[in-house]
This record gives sequence, C-alpha cells and structure tokens, in this order.
Amino acid sequence: MPDPDPTAAELIAARPALCADAFDGLLFEGVPLAAVAAEFGSPCWVYGAATLRARYRRLETALPGVAIHYAVKANDHLAVLSLLAGLGAGADVVSGGELLRALQAGFAPGKIVFSGVGKSADELRLALHHRIGQINVESAEELALLSSIAAAEGATARVALRVNPDVDAGTHTKISTGRLGDKFGIPLADIPSLYAHAAALLGIAPVGLAVHIGSQIFASAPFTNAYTLLANTVRALRQAALPVEMVDCGGGLGVPYRNEPAALPEAWAGAMNRAFAGLDLRRAVEPGRWIAAPAGILLARVIRTRRRGVPQPVVVLDAAMNDLLRPAMYEAWHGIVPVGAADLLRTPEIADIAGPVCESSDYFARSRALPPLEDGALVAILDAGAYGAVMSSTYNARPLAAQVMVHDGAATLIRPRRAPEFLWSDEKIPAYCRPA
Repeated sequence: MPDPDPTAAELIAARPALCADAFDGLLFEGVPLAAVAAEFGSPCWVYGAATLRARYRRLETALPGVAIHYAVKANDHLAVLSLLAGLGAGADVVSGGELLRALQAGFAPGKIVFSGVGKSADELRLALHHRIGQINVESAEELALLSSIAAAEGATARVALRVNPDVDAGTHTKISTGRLGDKFGIPLADIPSLYAHAAALLGIAPVGLAVHIGSQIFASAPFTNAYTLLANTVRALRQAALPVEMVDCGGGLGVPYRNEPAALPEAWAGAMNRAFAGLDLRRAVEPGRWIAAPAGILLARVIRTRRRGVPQPVVVLDAAMNDLLRPAMYEAWHGIVPVGAADLLRTPEIADIAGPVCESSDYFARSRALPPLEDGALVAILDAGAYGAVMSSTYNARPLAAQVMVHDGAATLIRPRRAPEFLWSDEKIPAYCRPA
C-alpha cells in the first residue's frame, strides 16, 4: 500500500515559506495569497525571492568551491534569473534564446555553459560571438560542426564532452537522461578517442567532461556510479597526456513534492568528493528544479464543483494543463492546499481536481483529500516554481497567467496577464482566406 497523502497541515509545515494565519489564511513568505489573487487575479504564478536566495545559499554552502550554473530551463523569468545572477550563480542554457535571456539578466558570458543535443550552427556562432565559458558537446557530429565554425571565425571554443555513462537514475523514464537509450551524451566507450580527436581539431580547446543522468534523484548511488565512471575516464585521458581541467556534474537532485525524504545537497557533495578524491579538478553543477521548484506556487480559483453524474466530486479550477503541464505529462504529484482560513479548517473529502481545458488529461490530482470548496474559493498548487510557467502554452486560446514575485512582505507584478486579443495580434489573414 502506498503511503497516505500528506495533509494540508503537513504540507504547510514541511515548507518554510508557507504558514496558515487564522484570519488571512495561507501566507507565502508572509504575504496573504488571498490578497495576491484579489489584486492580480487567477490563475497566477507567485514566486518567493527569499526562498530562491535561501535555496541557492544552501547549495553554495554544501558545495564549497563548486561552480553553480542555474539551469535556465527550469524557470527563465528575467526577475528569477537576475536575482540568481546577483547571488553569483552562473547559467546553464540549452538554446540560443536561453543564452540571450541569460545575458539580458546579467549573467557574465564567462559563467554561461551551453548544453543540449541539438545546437544549430547559428546557436553555436552566437555562443562563440559572446565568448561564453563552455560548450558541452553531445556528439561527434556537433564537435565537427563547432570546429568548422570556430576555425572559420578565428575563435576557440572551450569544450566539455558530455558523457552518457549508461547509469539508470531510477527516476521517471521521461526525465531520465543518462541511459544508453536516451538521446543525451556520448557513449562512455567513445570518449577517449573523441577527446583526443577534439584536442587536435582547429578552434577546439577540450577542458573536461560533463554528465547528467536525470532529474528527481533522491539516492546517492546513481550519482556515485556516474561520477566514478567519470573519474576513471579522467584518469585514462590524463594517462594519454590529454589535459582535463574540470568535470561538470550536472544536476538532478530531487525535490520532495509529496512526502519523500528530502534529498540533501551534502549527500550530493559527498558523492562528488568520493568519486573525484585525489584528482585536481574544478567542479561545476547545473541545478534548476532544486533551486526554483519550492520557490513558486500556482494560485487558482474554483470555478465549480461537479457532484452529479460522477463517481466522486470533481473540483474544476481556473488553472489548467496549459498553465501547469507536469501532472498531465508525467502524472506528477503536486500538493494542493486551500487558501482561505475557514477552508483550511474544514473536514476534507475525496475529490478529483481538474482544469477547464478540453482534454481528458487535464487533471491536477485524482482522489485527493480537500475540504468541500465553494465556487470562488482559492487553492495553492505547491512547488510549481520549476517547469511550470516556462512550459505554459496558450492552448484553448487561454492567455498566459500573470506572474508575481513576493519580497519583504510585498507582491510585485513581474509579468501581466494578457488580454485574449493579444493572442492573435500578430496573425495575418491572407485575402483568399477571408469570407466573401
């Protein structure tokens, strides 16, 4: 039997940014969420500046001397990126657009790493133009293309080869990246010859190796296995008189969305320390979710509760899968907590929590314990600061939700909700499509 779902009180108690007030209901970093909804509407993303700072500082303390490159894909809002850049973080990007966002947010070019399996020629030129710190090359074909571009432009690309170590991280198959069948990285057996080839190529300066085995990893063993293989490869390359300055250890440290034991950065550091003991190497990591997920919530309002003709109540929210895709895409579990002070005290009932999008998969939760909620009641969908707004769409012609950041007890709008007309403002209708 699976463990029972945590109660609303348990979810709140496990998250330092949340507290329940007898009058104002649920607070996020001291700001009443009901007041946020009253001012900015719903659905609405709410991010906590203090939580972002605390999560980054915790990693910095646990990983002394390790370069932390925030994975921009987790949450790419300029306010989030600028805050982290100001704390000293670097950036891990996976597209030309993310590279430009990182620069706009204030990340130093030398602290930007470009990862990803499908970098185009234009994206590689962009990286070379801005002289970013490192390009993580994921295939022999990419290496050849990068060399030809760099040589033609008289540039030198600092390169790490991304290793596919064939390590199963024990996570959801859709967020696994280090198995041999996954699309990411270069097979471990091919690394020695390709690294030697890279060292002889024009425009290429190989500086090390990179690895990333997946997301939502709670055990140390997968990290230890991958890093041990990486360390052995470093030794082999150095024995062949090839220079290896650094290892990029990726990301993937798990976030407890439900009631999982928290994954500790100190344990992650221990896996690195054991694997790379005795090797004089600079280290880098690429966390995204671990920093951003607990720093955000999705605030939503109940449209209505269906009770007739369904096996159990269906609570329909004004948020949907186009806002937060993870539950529909991965069957991901997110805590859902009432916002109203009275709602927090009511006896729960078992209900399904759905959105209004015209898709059968548009559910945030099935058979979840929540108090009976009247039309207009507010709920907070927790731990939505990563892979939330950044994966949103305008499906069903639903405008993107507003985004708000709280800091020192005040809420600031950082992206307005668009009017529906904005969605088609740049669309053109050819004459032959117009009604007669």
